[in-house]
Amino acid sequence: MKFSDQIRFIRRNMKKNKLRVFMTILATTMSCAFLIVLASVGFGIQKMAMDEILSNQTVTQISVEGKGEQAEAASKEDLASYQNREHVAAIVERTEVYEPVEANLDNRTNNQAQIVFTDMEEELKSNMALEKGKIPESANEIVVGYDFASQLWTKQEQEDYNKQTEQISETQQGEIDKPQGYPEDIVGKNIKLKVSKTNPETGQADQEKTYDFKVVGVTEQKARDWQQDSSVYLSNDFQGDIGNFLGLSEENGNMAKTLNVYADQLENVTEVTNALKDDGFLVFSVTEQLDQMNVFFTIFKVGLIFVGLIAIIISSIGIFNTMTMAVTERTQEIGIMKAVGADPGIIRKIFLMESTFIGLIGSVIGIIISYVVSVAVNFILPLILNSTVEGGVGEDFQMTFSYIPITLVIIATVISVGIATLSGLNPAIKATRTNVLTALRREL
Repeated sequence: MKFSDQIRFIRRNMKKNKLRVFMTILATTMSCAFLIVLASVGFGIQKMAMDEILSNQTVTQISVEGKGEQAEAASKEDLASYQNREHVAAIVERTEVYEPVEANLDNRTNNQAQIVFTDMEEELKSNMALEKGKIPESANEIVVGYDFASQLWTKQEQEDYNKQTEQISETQQGEIDKPQGYPEDIVGKNIKLKVSKTNPETGQADQEKTYDFKVVGVTEQKARDWQQDSSVYLSNDFQGDIGNFLGLSEENGNMAKTLNVYADQLENVTEVTNALKDDGFLVFSVTEQLDQMNVFFTIFKVGLIFVGLIAIIISSIGIFNTMTMAVTERTQEIGIMKAVGADPGIIRKIFLMESTFIGLIGSVIGIIISYVVSVAVNFILPLILNSTVEGGVGEDFQMTFSYIPITLVIIATVISVGIATLSGLNPAIKATRTNVLTALRREL
């Protein structure tokens, strides 16, 4: 029997009992859709968590927190052997200053600026994320944070803002109308940076020093709107002058250093991380956090798939009953096929293909339904949260509650079709064992 003839035979037999086959396919569809939608919750939560982590951290960044068993402070000099090491793109040491800083541009002032000393060459190698502009090429060029320009206010704007803050603090009502800040492009502008030395006894600034700089770059916006970046990134060339004037030291608590190693690619982060650990450094990278999270979510997703698998097993009972009845109803046809010399393997194959088709059709429809449900859930859930949570969750709130990757579709399809095929195995074997004489004598 040709394969095309087998297909026509299967289609004809399925059409004979449309209602029974339809209900069997429906059961398979619902079980497959249930498995995918249920597992998609695990994939969705994992994706949302991963996006959250990756949006707040450079994926190739490895933070060096210390060295040795005593967790001593590590410096860039301790990592000298890694400077030209394979897969290490840059080693960036930043010094954050905790002394009053005032930035002035025309008649505007930013009192929230913070000085950060860094090696601009290393920042260039690490691909410092910039919204616009470039990395400084000379000592008097600087990069400012994304919110630096928006916090450059006139004296009148500052007074109005302070009045609004006082009124809202007293009445506990209303919203602050925050000034827009510097309206023009700040790149290319010259600013005056006034640093103040604080008297440890009075807590007041008693000495001041002013420097002139040119803004050549602006960093990218932070991942979250509430994260403000008004930093001023200066070359290490000024660290000696400003540091001596302010008396910077970690003992005085007016500065802190951060040390980061940057891998050339995400795939090499683990290798560099392990090398640093082997040399006694205390490090943390995004890959470690992702690995820990992936272990948890893998267990979580397997559990959800197992629950969905139970539904598919239940639906397989319907396939088994449908195929058993099909074999019983077609006993005479089976007898005729055997009498004319049909190979038992062909007969078994026909019934297995029929059960497989039921599983495949149910899976395809189930996948379509799953995607519709997933899109609906991701659209409706934020609306529900906005209406039920006090104050809402904000327009920028994004939640991937359900995510269906292609791997989940493949897994669900293989499981559904596989179990459907196995469900028809026993009836198919029974068909091949049918006695020819008994089948031909049977009256339908």
